[in-house]
Amino acid sequence: MKNMHLVRVFEEQVRKYGARNFMNYLDGGKWVELSWAQAGEKVHALAGALVELGVAEQENIGIFSQNRPEWTIADLGTQRAGAVSATIYPNESSRHVEYIINDAEIRTIFVGDQEQYDIIIDIMARSPRIIKVIVFNERVKIEKSEKIVYFSDFLEAGRRSSHEKEIQERMARMSMDDLMTLIYTSGTTGEPKGVMLTFSNMAFQARAHDLRLPDLTEDDVSLCYLPLSHVLERMWTLYCMHRGLRFFYLDDPSKIVDYIQEVKPTVMCIVPRFAEKIYAVIHKRLEEASSIEKKIFAFSIKSGRDYHLRIKDERFVSPLLSLRYRIAESVVLRKMRMLTGGRIKFMPCAGAPLAQEVEEFFYSIGVFILHGYGLTESSATATCHEFRHFKFGTVGKPLSGVEIRIDDESGEILVRGGNIMKGYYRKPAETADAFTDDGFLKTGDGGIFDENGELRITDRIKEIMKTSGGKYIAPQNIEGALNRDRFIEQSVVCGDGRKYVSALIVPDYSALREFARENKIEYTELKDLLARKEIVDLYAARIEHCTALFARFEKIKKFSLIPDPLTVENGEITVTQRIRRKVVEDKYRDIIDAMYAD
Repeated sequence: MKNMHLVRVFEEQVRKYGARNFMNYLDGGKWVELSWAQAGEKVHALAGALVELGVAEQENIGIFSQNRPEWTIADLGTQRAGAVSATIYPNESSRHVEYIINDAEIRTIFVGDQEQYDIIIDIMARSPRIIKVIVFNERVKIEKSEKIVYFSDFLEAGRRSSHEKEIQERMARMSMDDLMTLIYTSGTTGEPKGVMLTFSNMAFQARAHDLRLPDLTEDDVSLCYLPLSHVLERMWTLYCMHRGLRFFYLDDPSKIVDYIQEVKPTVMCIVPRFAEKIYAVIHKRLEEASSIEKKIFAFSIKSGRDYHLRIKDERFVSPLLSLRYRIAESVVLRKMRMLTGGRIKFMPCAGAPLAQEVEEFFYSIGVFILHGYGLTESSATATCHEFRHFKFGTVGKPLSGVEIRIDDESGEILVRGGNIMKGYYRKPAETADAFTDDGFLKTGDGGIFDENGELRITDRIKEIMKTSGGKYIAPQNIEGALNRDRFIEQSVVCGDGRKYVSALIVPDYSALREFARENKIEYTELKDLLARKEIVDLYAARIEHCTALFARFEKIKKFSLIPDPLTVENGEITVTQRIRRKVVEDKYRDIIDAMYAD
């Protein structure tokens, strides 16, 4: 496609594919199909409705919803009307939603379900800014008001409008440098900032990924389960649209295990926690297996690893190894792959560190985790693995056209290229501070390049802790090791300015209940169970095992079991599971202080 402006790319795809299946969504437990032509008609109608409403060019339009076809239609329709989509996580706190609405000066907003609708209605009671709320789910009970309308009725108004000429004029004025979207950062260190991404950023990523991912075809299927409001899923979905893929939208990420078997995707974006949970489930089952079953499993994984590593590095595969692999494939590997649906070509993965042992395990069973690195500010991807000759433990090589250098003094990763944001919305000082004098984005992450030219993330510079003894601690590395244990759901490492390292531990309650049942430990409430000596001893042993390879000063000296999971709703973590440390430390200040009381 010569013209890479997203609006025109979509219109060309609609003309090309017409009645071919495009979007699939769940309705009453059954999958419903939407063709390219049907989606195109809805996008046209929505653009007309926005112009009829009086939406101006480059005006910010909010999208506050779970994943569903309407999300993408609202996104594309907004852009066709010449406006800008400003995205909000569906489980974002009311405080952050209100902040984004005010910061982005949002007058019109799309909402998904009752939860999002109720938050917006509450905000509207305090602020007259919002003039139109468009509700995707018609099961939501809405107020009778000119300001509130169901999505289907809004589209119908667009079909009756006579603004196509105005829309065509707006499209003729569109520039690649126009804002495409505002994506608000998760705000781990303060209030969210609106990252300004342009159509040029999107086109750059499309071209770069075309070079890195040549094997994608229009027969591939993508399962859209990470929030579309997150830059990774958003940019991936738009890129797959550019390649003509078919989509399945999953509005509840917790149902991924159920529906991945049904959809059988060939590609899907994941975060490391998804892979870690599958890895933990498999190894839990392995712990309960017989000795002969363990030997068969070990043989199969080794055979798969040896085979796939030789394929990866384009080395000779001996007849004996081929035979071993065929046996392993028939008895173990094929069954393991079914946990991801059985048809996965690769799974783009970013957002947090991924343990090398997990990455290698999936590769051994024939599932390629396409690990990469990037930020919202870099339009998601700055680096990712190539399909051959990559190194585990790295995040791959820079995409074509992306420059990366490592700051000589701090070790910080600096990025420059056509994928880098225009800046932070209405924040010139923060924008200036985010760049070096020669235009490189300061990522806040530390890294090194290996001898193969691949980037290895070393730490999160902004989160590095220093003990009172002068030792530097990278908490994410320790937390990653802890969170791979089947008895641990979440962990928060503490120790900045303290004499040793401690941790808050949220148990995995399914594993813990099973342990209590097997060991006949009686309890009435979970908080009582956490206080039992057998449970404390269990976690002490698991923590010691998880951190066995860390330096002495990095080991957990004390820990506390906390009963309540860290949630997005409480502002304790971001939707990508990154810890908002200040929030957590403030909430659990007394417990943390108690661990250092002696």
